[in-house]
Amino acid sequence: MKSSVSIRCLQAAVTALVIGGAPAVNAQPTFGNPSPTAGSETSQRANQSADQAVYKPVEYINANKKGPALIVIPGEIKSSNATFLQKFTSNNIADFAEIELSSANFQVLERANLGPILKEFELAYNLGDPQAARKFLGMGKLKSTKYVVRFDILKTEQVAAAQQGFDGHALGNIAGALGAFSGSWGGARAGAVGQAAVGSVQTGESTGVWIIGMRYKIINAETTEQLAQGYTEEKMEVGAKSSSVLGVSQSQQGGVSLDTMVQRLVQKSVWEIDSKYK
Repeated sequence: MKSSVSIRCLQAAVTALVIGGAPAVNAQPTFGNPSPTAGSETSQRANQSADQAVYKPVEYINANKKGPALIVIPGEIKSSNATFLQKFTSNNIADFAEIELSSANFQVLERANLGPILKEFELAYNLGDPQAARKFLGMGKLKSTKYVVRFDILKTEQVAAAQQGFDGHALGNIAGALGAFSGSWGGARAGAVGQAAVGSVQTGESTGVWIIGMRYKIINAETTEQLAQGYTEEKMEVGAKSSSVLGVSQSQQGGVSLDTMVQRLVQKSVWEIDSKYK
């Protein structure tokens, strides 16, 4: 008897929980901000800049059409621009490409299935060795591979740079001198105040613009023949500005990183692949 009562109580509790509304399990997670400056003016400015660089998904026009099976082999940064390579490092271009090609509804085969022979696999396609390529494609799921795709950064050039600034020290000295020559105590005092105020003003601003270019290649998985290729470019701007008045200073810097540029260039390339080569 006690057992049946307990079961009925449990059923009633479950029913009440369902009807009463359990927390939604499909809600997207949200996270707090532990920064001590959260919500401040500097936080708002920094977040406004960061919002421009955050990942934004692309709506691929043929996403409803299933694409062929393919493997993405890692691309590389081929630029010889030493300044750029000192400031930035390449993330895994192939990882970004796999994400975007999957979003475009291509059948992306896992590179991990190649295991330790991935480098040999890349070499076979880079050298155009069909015999070696067919040997690798005889393994498991890789038999269905139709395309091998790679993405390379070919161009990284700083094409423009500009800077400007203002230093109030010289104008402050002029204000002080005019006050001193005014011949009155009030004028001298006003000149001294003006010299301190104007002389404390310092502002600076600098901007650099890079052009980043990406090439994609689509290779026949069986013959290693190149079926198609494309090239696209984007501008990357990095800037900083600062100001100081009477000891109160503020500064801000930001721009799009190479990782974000790679994502955006991959998205543009995948959009073209999706619209032309499905």
